[in-house]
Amino acid sequence: MVSPKKIAGTSDEAVVKATGKGWSQWLAVLDRKKATQLSHREIGQFLREKHKLSLWWAQKISVGYEQERGMRVMHEQPEGFEISKSKTLPISPMTAFKAWNDKAARDKWLGESITIRKATPAKSMRITWPDKTHVDVNFYDKGENKCQVSVQHTRLSNATQAEKMKKYWSGKLENFKDFLEK
Repeated sequence: MVSPKKIAGTSDEAVVKATGKGWSQWLAVLDRKKATQLSHREIGQFLREKHKLSLWWAQKISVGYEQERGMRVMHEQPEGFEISKSKTLPISPMTAFKAWNDKAARDKWLGESITIRKATPAKSMRITWPDKTHVDVNFYDKGENKCQVSVQHTRLSNATQAEKMKKYWSGKLENFKDFLEK
């Protein structure tokens, strides 16, 4: 029986489908290995070498284990905390990109003074936030004039700031949607 529990944002069902084992099995494997005494890198290496997991799944299982065993809190990464939010909108990726890239338009819905480090039209933006954290915005074509806008905010200082920014981006993506509908 597959547990409905999610760990590290991933369901047991998804883990079983991708790896052949569920969360409880992976936790037991890592407990037997005494993985609470290992670094994140060592856990991932063990999962890749001994259990032949892909780099992505080794990372996901490692993070899940660390969270479940109190070694890491939600949103914590090696370079700080990170969050992501996304919204699918009835516009093209280029229209979404232009509303992010144009300062006058952006001021109407975002209202923040940002530094764009790199921009690839209709694909992505790399932004330095006013507090020097990083924001990556990706524009995914979903067909039929639909675009998913995905925001990943990284290098946040702690879990409190991560939760605050998750709520912040949820609101700003709603503002973005409202702006585009006008």
